[in-house]
Amino acid sequence: MAKLIHCRPVFTRPVAPMPVTPFQALTCPLEGAPLQCTGTAWQCPYGHSFDMASQGYLHLLPVQHKRSRDPGDSKEMVAARRRFLNAGHYQPIAAAVARTLLADLPARGDASLLDAGCGEGYYLRQLAAATGPAQRLAVLGLDISKWAVQAAARQDKGPRWVVGSNARLPVLPASLDRILCMFGFPVFPEFARVLKPGGQVLQVDAGPEHLRQLRELIYPRLKPEHPAARPDMPGFQRLETSSLAYCLELTRPEQIADLLAMTPHLYRASPEGRARAAALERLTLQVDVRLTRLQRE
Repeated sequence: MAKLIHCRPVFTRPVAPMPVTPFQALTCPLEGAPLQCTGTAWQCPYGHSFDMASQGYLHLLPVQHKRSRDPGDSKEMVAARRRFLNAGHYQPIAAAVARTLLADLPARGDASLLDAGCGEGYYLRQLAAATGPAQRLAVLGLDISKWAVQAAARQDKGPRWVVGSNARLPVLPASLDRILCMFGFPVFPEFARVLKPGGQVLQVDAGPEHLRQLRELIYPRLKPEHPAARPDMPGFQRLETSSLAYCLELTRPEQIADLLAMTPHLYRASPEGRARAAALERLTLQVDVRLTRLQRE
């Protein structure tokens, strides 16, 4: 298992516009039939039509497939995550993700990629910056949060941005080469359906030490770590798992507030825990993630 540890402030350079094209092989979320683009609308053979939003994204999550009125991350969580990620705090993670996703792709030619839980698009922008000059990526960024997809579409016009669910991907079967699932909710039967034979999933999860210092601050006590049960991954074989760990220095209260606001810890913490976090002027904490590469059988 590879592991990288360093302890220094992390900075990032502005990312150039994305050298990618919008993914085209979309399906109707109601019928599963192929969608065809006519002007600013996408239509299926059964007469369903979906208009592009003014911000440049498609909403393909029917109300009957929602579990709440406004699912996914809130507008405030998305804004906090955008500030935190654009400051470069997770840039080493983004670099490792890009290297892993691009490693087995041909240096020349076309490939297609889905970010299943794209948030506001940070990791796709970093991936585009690492793409070779002769590589052409057809990219789809999908998230269940309309606020996240709106933010992503406002920043980049290269990929196809879609509001949708991993449980029912609006994607044609066997149309993708790669799927990225960042801190998300993988649905392996759906991933297997939409990947080409030999296609790969990169799943990125929090390791046991991830943000431990913050968690120790906001919770009365941490639950003891137990070995995670191996998830059911029908149709996939595990290729490799690597680890990335580094020490992160947050030097301003607003950085700490953004980190807490962009995670589920904000809602799980007690009022006393949130107050302790709000009182901090600076915080040193551990970043610890696991990158697991899977291949469709």
